[in-house]
Amino acid sequence: MQYTSLKKLRVIISLIFFVLIALVFIDYRNIIPEEFARGALYLQFIPSLLKFINLLSVSVVGFIVVLVLTFVFGRVYCSSICPLGVFMDIVSFISRKLKKKKKRFRYKEPHNILRYSLLAITVIFFVAGSIYFILLLDPYSNFGRIITYFVNPVIILVNNGVASILGSFNVYAIFPVEIQSVRFELWIYPLLFLILVTWMSFTDGRLFCNTICPVGTLLGLLSRFSIFKIRFDEENCTSCGLCTRACKSDCLDFKDQIIDYSRCVECFNCLPVCPSEAIKYTYKKTKYHNSGIKKIKFDSLPDDYNKNKRKFLTLLLSVFAGSAIGSIKQDTQEGYKDSTVPEEKEFPVTPPGSLSIRNFTHNCTACSLCVSACPSNVLQPSFKEYGLTGMMQPFMDYHTGYCNFECTRCSEVCPTGAILSVQEDEKKQIQMGIAKFVKENCIVHTEKTDCGACSEHCPTKAVKMVPYEDDLLIPEVTDDICVGCGACEFACPTTPFKAIYVNGHSIHEIAKEPEEEKLEKPVGEDDFPF
Repeated sequence: MQYTSLKKLRVIISLIFFVLIALVFIDYRNIIPEEFARGALYLQFIPSLLKFINLLSVSVVGFIVVLVLTFVFGRVYCSSICPLGVFMDIVSFISRKLKKKKKRFRYKEPHNILRYSLLAITVIFFVAGSIYFILLLDPYSNFGRIITYFVNPVIILVNNGVASILGSFNVYAIFPVEIQSVRFELWIYPLLFLILVTWMSFTDGRLFCNTICPVGTLLGLLSRFSIFKIRFDEENCTSCGLCTRACKSDCLDFKDQIIDYSRCVECFNCLPVCPSEAIKYTYKKTKYHNSGIKKIKFDSLPDDYNKNKRKFLTLLLSVFAGSAIGSIKQDTQEGYKDSTVPEEKEFPVTPPGSLSIRNFTHNCTACSLCVSACPSNVLQPSFKEYGLTGMMQPFMDYHTGYCNFECTRCSEVCPTGAILSVQEDEKKQIQMGIAKFVKENCIVHTEKTDCGACSEHCPTKAVKMVPYEDDLLIPEVTDDICVGCGACEFACPTTPFKAIYVNGHSIHEIAKEPEEEKLEKPVGEDDFPF
């Protein structure tokens, strides 16, 4: 039957998008080319929309492609392209397999007040210049956080276990990788979101897509006018109810031949189960078709809505303590006194290519792709660095890593334009901040001992050692050639406060190129000495 093939095609396309996007996030070895990552994420609606607004380039019009697809075929983005939607289908599939009694869906009235209110709030905040609700509700970004926070650590643990076993046989084809640490409090929202989505999918199919997701609600409005639709043929319908039982969006009523197109995600589950072919996917409107528009309205609710509306339960969860997945700590010298002067950072440091804190926070959806891709693990989800509305947006945490001088990986993978693509030579002169030296914390001053770790690790030699007391040398910073990479801060052994730290720029600047030191020719040695 043609409709069986249509459903199989949808499943194949869904799995392809799901696997490709998941691979981009779990690429902890950074072997996936930049072009592959951009291609896999091209059709993600929110990232494409933000990047288009930021760049105004025809090369980033994936969201327009999604709108066109929706107008022609309905909500195929939700059914096949959105990775979170495919994840929910997988959970729903597992639910049906685990339950002894086969899950049967039924037609339910839409939660229009909730879904349109969340969409309106998201749009109002976005127009007002805040990305807060997009950050919280965007399906792609939430999927990225789930992979980054919960899946990646497991994969790396398996990798390290295999590397350890192979190493015992002197086989080093696989090498261990450090697990990126994330502050425990930042796990709370992704964990709650994962539990909520899993529960909703396990019990009620695509309930999240049609109640909370603003992208689903927006595309649902457009899909009411799509050319190809699932349509009833009342003349052939035997009212067996098999189509309604198979509809995971609860939007199909076989009794009144009603289909709520704003909630239909074009999963095609209803088509192959119909024994009389009374339900079809076609561009033609049949004589007996009932679109249900009278019952489903954007600006009004059914009369019996208040009687039939469901009450959403608030999940009261106790967060499990002690789930440490490892942390990244640089080697420090022991036996020194604790430093006493706090680091006075006026601004956090944003990644190279982000241009400014404002540009970064107004375009970053906290999908954590750059966090996953960063080879030195310097990019960390923020907690309070950008304030409440910027929680989970990455910042440069120089206590856990530093920005490699030649690396541009984060600018290559960012899908929203929060981090613009930069070339290696260009990146080497981007001044993200300036290193500040605190003599009162330095062990050269407090312990009267040699150090110089900050100077040794500085790639531009903006930190150099100058005479201090007796034969000791102490750091000195040349501001105009410092790029704020954080190598000095990461290498500094003092705790809990660093003797040298990077104060970020609110707007990135351009550093001067360091002067090349010329070696003087020894006097009297013009000829070869032998």
